[in-house]
Amino acid sequence: MDRQQEYVLRTMEERDIHFVRLWFTDVLGILKSVAIAPAELEGAFAEGIGFDGSAIEGLARVYEADMLLMPDPTTFQVLPWRGEVHGTARMFCDVLTPDGQPSLADPRNVLQRALKKASQMGFTFYTHPEIEFYLFKNKIGEPLEPLDSGGYFDHTARGSTNDFRRAAIMLLESMGISVEFSHHEAGPGQNEIDLRYADALSTADNIMTFRTVVKEVALGEGVFASFMPKPMPDHPGSGMHSHLSLFEGDRNAFYEAGSEYELSKTARGFIAGILAHAREICAITNQFSNSYKRLWGGAEAPNYVCWGHNNRSALVRVPLYKPGKVQSSRIEFRGMDSAANPYLAYAVVLAAGLKGVEEDYPLPPGAEDDVWALTDAERRAMGIEPLPRSLSSALEAMEHSELVAETLGEHVFDFVLRNKRQEWQEYRAQVTPYELQRFLPIL
Repeated sequence: MDRQQEYVLRTMEERDIHFVRLWFTDVLGILKSVAIAPAELEGAFAEGIGFDGSAIEGLARVYEADMLLMPDPTTFQVLPWRGEVHGTARMFCDVLTPDGQPSLADPRNVLQRALKKASQMGFTFYTHPEIEFYLFKNKIGEPLEPLDSGGYFDHTARGSTNDFRRAAIMLLESMGISVEFSHHEAGPGQNEIDLRYADALSTADNIMTFRTVVKEVALGEGVFASFMPKPMPDHPGSGMHSHLSLFEGDRNAFYEAGSEYELSKTARGFIAGILAHAREICAITNQFSNSYKRLWGGAEAPNYVCWGHNNRSALVRVPLYKPGKVQSSRIEFRGMDSAANPYLAYAVVLAAGLKGVEEDYPLPPGAEDDVWALTDAERRAMGIEPLPRSLSSALEAMEHSELVAETLGEHVFDFVLRNKRQEWQEYRAQVTPYELQRFLPIL
C-alpha cells in the first residue's frame, strides 16, 4: 500500500468517515456514484470494486458487463455538505476491465491517454475553465423564473446570487478546489465561477465536483441550478470558455519573447490545430441538440472558426500579454459549453492542438474585426468557416474525423455517434410549443 492510500485510511479513521463515495462518469459526462463502507476501502485499493458496466451509458455491452472501479487516492476529499458527524468522503475512480486493464470506454482514461501523448512530446497540458450556469426559483417542469434580474457584473442584493456564489466557493475551497473569480453573468439568474489553473485531469475532476457542489448548494437554498447550454431563448447561453497552455517542465511553451503577441511557434501550431479540426470536435465540445441554440443564438457565442488577439468574437482568443507574466501566456478556447463531458472535451481539444504542433500546421491570419458584423461574403473571402449549425451537422463532421476516432477510441467514438444520432432523431420528431402556437390556429 502506498503512502497516499495510507493517508486516506488514516484520515477516514481520524475524521470518523462512515461512507466513501466512489465517483466516475458515463460517456455523456453524467456523474455516477457508489457508496462503500470504510472497512471495504483497503480491499478496493488492492482489487477494485466490481459493478455492472452494461447498466452505465456507453460503458460496456451486456456480454462484457463486469467492470472494476479503482479509487484514485489522490482525489480523496471529505464532502462538506454531508455533515461533520459520521461524514462522507469521495474519490474519483478509474474504470478497469476484469483483468485490470484500463477500460477504453472510461472518459477519464480517454483524457489520460491524450495527456500521455502530450507527455511523450514533452508537454504538460494546463487548463482554466470559466463555468457559467443559471439559477432558477422554480422546479423542473414549471415555467422558468430566474433567481434575479441582474446583468453582467451586477452586484445583486444580499440573499440572492451573491450569497449563492459565496456558499458554493466556500464548499469548493474546503475541498481543495481553488477559485479565481466569480461574478454575475449577462443573463438574469446567470452566474460564472472560474476555477484556478490546474493540469487537465485535475481540472476535469474539479469540474465534475463543481457541478455537484453548485447543485447541492441550490438544493439547500430551495432553488434550481442548471448547466443547460441555452435554457431561455431570449437570454445568453452558458459556455465554459477554457484557457489553455502547454508547459515543458517549468517553462511555458506558449511564450516567446519578441514574437507577435509573444506567441511561440508551439502556441501558433496549437491554435492552428484547433482551428483545422474545430468542426470535427464540435460534437464533443458541444454534445447536445440544445448546444447549437447557444452557438447560433447570439449573445457573443463564438460560431465562426477563426482566432484573434483579444477578440471576443473569435473561437480562439489570445489574451493581452502582460509584461513580466511569462507563465500566464495562454490561449482561450471559447467554443465549449458548460454541459460538455470535460474529460472527452479536453482530450479532443488537446489532440487537435497537438496535431497542429506535430505537423506544423500554418496559422491563418488572425481576425481583428468583429466577425459577427461581417457579411457571409466577407467571411468567405477571409477563409472563415462557420461551426456546425446543428448537432446533426456536427456529427457528420465528426464521423469522418480520424483525429476524433483515434482520440476517443473505437468504443467511445461509435457510442457517441449512435447516442447523438438517436438524440437528434428524437429532437426532430418533437412538435414544439412554437409550432402549436404559430400553426394550429391557422391551419
